[in-house]
Amino acid sequence: QVQLVESGGGLVQAGGSLRLSCAAAGLTFSNYAMGWFRQTPGKEREFVAGINWSGGRLLYADPVKGRCTISRDNAKNMVYLQMNNLKPEDTAVYYCAADYRRTIVTTPEDYDYWGQGTQVTVSS
Repeated sequence: QVQLVESGGGLVQAGGSLRLSCAAAGLTFSNYAMGWFRQTPGKEREFVAGINWSGGRLLYADPVKGRCTISRDNAKNMVYLQMNNLKPEDTAVYYCAADYRRTIVTTPEDYDYWGQGTQVTVSS
């Protein structure tokens, strides 16, 4: 049974930083590209960042480019999202997801597995 478990969310002031973590189990982690998405009430889930199976390719959505860094540790079955200079508009539930195609895709429908999400709240 595949499990993705996010952690690291919380309440932070604008300008602050958070590091989200996602622990994967039940899959051959290095066979999967990983993505981070976020969602706010009433809106569609949106792509934040993605990393290919080896970590050699990264992709960021424009709103977070330059402020976020995605990384992975295949030996530990972990993927991370370092978020700096957070803004109130970054407030959302953040999800990690796994895609068997190993390359980065940005549409939620293309991902095979999802975590339960972790709340990030940025106060102004």
